[in-house]
Amino acid sequence: MLSQPMRLHASSCAFFVVICLASTSFSQTSGPVETPKVSSSHCFSLAEAGLRPDVELCVSAHVYDVVELPDGTRFLDVCPPSLPDAECGFTIVSPRDDRAEVGDLRKLRNQDVRIRGVVRVTHGRMGLTLSHARQLSGGPEKFRPNPLLARNFDAQSNRMPVRDPNLVLSGRHRAFMNNRDQEPTSQAR
Repeated sequence: MLSQPMRLHASSCAFFVVICLASTSFSQTSGPVETPKVSSSHCFSLAEAGLRPDVELCVSAHVYDVVELPDGTRFLDVCPPSLPDAECGFTIVSPRDDRAEVGDLRKLRNQDVRIRGVVRVTHGRMGLTLSHARQLSGGPEKFRPNPLLARNFDAQSNRMPVRDPNLVLSGRHRAFMNNRDQEPTSQAR
């Protein structure tokens, strides 16, 4: 059993250790947080990337062939020719609409590539969408606005891009801060 001075000394040492640990962890996390850049050392293999759905990461793969469908959609075949297509668990697709931003993909045939993008489940297999050439050098995917939010929006009109009933000034919908919602003034009392 510890004497009174020893218990006091042990508790003050424990308190000091807790304060020191808290201050070092605070000093490490304070300040602006930088997002890590994708580098060659952070690229995942196809098998590892397939285990991380809905995550933006860098994928390292060998392109065996570039396949183009009649509608203009292009695929980078990243599975070896000895593997049947049904067993290939990863695909990289480039939509027809992004052909101008992506450029010629035939130059990637028989090359090792690193592509940054969000791994998503596509037709029962994991895959990446190659929508811009900058993805091949660690850049982000092409930005695609949500069509439901920007429906019938024209930047030169006075209309709001989103119809919010609370912002309508008149009509059947309740307006934001209309006369009935306002606080009575001192004269009205």
